[in-house]
Amino acid sequence: MSNVVVIGSQWGDEGKGKIVDWLSERADVVVRFQGGHNAGHTLVIDGTSYKLSLLPSGVVRPGKLAVIGNGVVVDPHALLAEIDRLGAQGITVTPENLRIAENATLILSLHRELDALREDAASNSGTRIGTTRRGIGPAYEDKVGRRAIRMLDLANLETLGGKIDRLLTHHNALRRGLDQSEISHDAIMQELTGIAERVTPFIEPVWRLLDKHKRAGARILFEGAQGTLLDIDHGTYPFVTSSNTVAGQAAAGSGMGPGSVGYVLGITKSYTTRVGEGPFPTELTDEVGQFLGERGHEFGTVTGRKRRCGWFDAVLVRQSVAVNGISGIALTKLDVLDGLDEIKVCVGYTLDGEEIDYMPASQGKQARVRPVYATIEGWKDSTVGARSWADLPAQAIKYVRLVEELIGAPVALLSTSPERDDTILVQDPFAD
Repeated sequence: MSNVVVIGSQWGDEGKGKIVDWLSERADVVVRFQGGHNAGHTLVIDGTSYKLSLLPSGVVRPGKLAVIGNGVVVDPHALLAEIDRLGAQGITVTPENLRIAENATLILSLHRELDALREDAASNSGTRIGTTRRGIGPAYEDKVGRRAIRMLDLANLETLGGKIDRLLTHHNALRRGLDQSEISHDAIMQELTGIAERVTPFIEPVWRLLDKHKRAGARILFEGAQGTLLDIDHGTYPFVTSSNTVAGQAAAGSGMGPGSVGYVLGITKSYTTRVGEGPFPTELTDEVGQFLGERGHEFGTVTGRKRRCGWFDAVLVRQSVAVNGISGIALTKLDVLDGLDEIKVCVGYTLDGEEIDYMPASQGKQARVRPVYATIEGWKDSTVGARSWADLPAQAIKYVRLVEELIGAPVALLSTSPERDDTILVQDPFAD
């Protein structure tokens, strides 16, 4: 039985929610392995929408176990708010259906404040990254700096004195440099004490729990956030997130070995979008870009920010296929392209007059690449609600086949509307 890793193959916002929902119904355990509450997706179940940003999708389905792995940075206040919000919708989240890695790093109020202060300062100097100001980056900095407060520390508050002092030695120096008042030891202790009682019942060495389920033959779904092009190493640096978003992180961010990762499903939008700053070779600022944004309802689940829109970039997705070892893709939002007279696909780049077939790592070169397009005739018939190849216009099928050829990966699922049943299944990711 194959375990499945779901990752975004572009800059995030590829429509993972619907696909994760479809897969989580068939999984036994759903694991979130990186990121924080800076990204999210919407699940629609029996006509009710559930907006998740930190909790794995398994929490909304009875009988499923949801796990937050050690690769995630957890804002306990956001966690409790999300649990309460789901509770108001009739979804009960308890330690029986949600477990959190004891060694996961906490996001504290000082992280959120530092994130916002840095973004404000960068806006004035023209070097803004476009973060969500939720403290994700500063929390990861403290993790790798070996000064983080972790989930397990909430169960041992009496031993935290030295850890808090070490943390504040770093952060108060930063705050002085930003002309901000220092944070007191008592303020951090009070913050942690206020949430410890509600959070500690969820804590566990989840690597042991996941190993147990794996040995019992459970189906495990690894659920990523953001997209490959926002990966801290493989994305369009420095306009990236602060964690590894690629499929390989599923193992490290959950405490399972690489052999636990089976099928890698890359969620891929039929065109391209990104939020925030950074290079975007196929971006459209004309009426076509506006058409894609309006038809595709391109606004962020968590931030509500308007997404930049452009043609499908096969160069970038082909790169994502390689670095993730993608087995197949779920091609989403095909219906957004309905009615266009012609559709363009980026098949290569030029850089300073020379043709290249990949996105360079250099920020300067990324800003200078220009797309090389192939043009395909569009289709007038609607693809909305198609559930088989026979329901698709011939030109739409031609477009899908072109995408497969250009990126070097097959389409495993094809989504033709936000409704979960409007999906063409070509290859079952959970199949042996």
